[in-house]
Amino acid sequence: MSTPFADAMKSDDVRNRLGWVALGLAVFVLTVHISMPGVNKDVWNALLSRGELFQFLGMFTGGALNNFSVAAMGITPYINASIIMQLLGSVLPQLKEMQKEGEIGRRQVQQYTRNLTVALATLQATFMTFSLARYAGSSGQGVFTMQGFGFYVMVIIAMVAGTSFLMWLGELMTERGIGNGISMLIFAGIVLRFPNYLISSFEKANVQGATYWFSLILFLVIMVALVMGIIFIHLGVRKVAVQYPKRQVGNKMYGGHSSYLPLRVNNAGVISIIFAISIMYIPRTIVQLFIGFGEPSEQLQHMVQTFDTWFNPSGILYNVCYALLVIFFTYFYSAITFNVKDVAENLKKSGGFIPGIRPGVPTAEYLDRLFSRLTFVSAIFLAFIAVAPTYIMQLTGVNTFFLGSTSLLIIVGVALDTMQQIQARLIQRHYHGFMK
Repeated sequence: MSTPFADAMKSDDVRNRLGWVALGLAVFVLTVHISMPGVNKDVWNALLSRGELFQFLGMFTGGALNNFSVAAMGITPYINASIIMQLLGSVLPQLKEMQKEGEIGRRQVQQYTRNLTVALATLQATFMTFSLARYAGSSGQGVFTMQGFGFYVMVIIAMVAGTSFLMWLGELMTERGIGNGISMLIFAGIVLRFPNYLISSFEKANVQGATYWFSLILFLVIMVALVMGIIFIHLGVRKVAVQYPKRQVGNKMYGGHSSYLPLRVNNAGVISIIFAISIMYIPRTIVQLFIGFGEPSEQLQHMVQTFDTWFNPSGILYNVCYALLVIFFTYFYSAITFNVKDVAENLKKSGGFIPGIRPGVPTAEYLDRLFSRLTFVSAIFLAFIAVAPTYIMQLTGVNTFFLGSTSLLIIVGVALDTMQQIQARLIQRHYHGFMK
């Protein structure tokens, strides 16, 4: 990649856009380390270690949640708002029509997404602040060293402002940089944890010797193989041949060419895994939080023991439920993002048809069959990716390098999308891209 990268640096536009991305990521890293005042870090870290949901959310913040910085909530409220708007777009006809109105409609939907992000961030910060204000650790100390309604309001405003700033930063990176700025911030939040994982892994390998070194190398080799599989599925498309007949307009003949309709294998992306893992984490995390709010009852203790026994993340029942949820949400989200009836109708309006298939309803039925088969492949693969890291860690014994399925899919997806956009800009300037 050295030669194509050098060619990319020769383009002023590409170089400036990469500079904006680097500047935005640097500002994000700085934001991660602006800690909130009045927080007992020892009690806070002890609380984080008790809930898998906190660890999952902290993975996207680059350590901001661990530091309890002003960006502790990260960009999660924006992700939730975007998903909600996308789901509402398939339910509300007005919003669906607005999404089809071009640039004006896109800006209006984007403004609704921003407003919803601020509302969700406010609710999340309020719930988080007042819940932590009631929490008492094993030593009797609380998360906050300062008390009072004014202090709580300050914490809420600071966290909402941090999320709003990251949302603005991500949109600025999208406008002036390369790739999707919000995705780049999530990507950076995950990658920022890697140095800590590597240091911990190397320290443990130096202590335990050659056996752990072999396990660590085996772990990394398996992860590389998983990344290759993710790339294969992410770039996989089913090309459906489309024929456009010739038509005469005046004295000129138009059309008569062949094309294809690309059906992506993985239409759900990482969303299905995020939905599934959130559902699996939330019940146990809520139960564990209630333990900190006073003396737990016998029923609550029994509930915690039941969760630990039957829904242990390394247990078979937990992973079977996890895989089934991933399969369900893959079908659910794929059906929302790809409407075969609309595609068939658009083909019919443009005069295109699939050879051997009549336009209209037969085309929609044919595309639905193809799409169902592709979704089945995607669902099974995502379910495998979801549970594979748990058993890989058990097989190798490496527990110092946390690289879950969600982080793998996000890293690969963002990297490929960014590379494709760089390649497109290089092709416009007659350079060879990174991807052949």
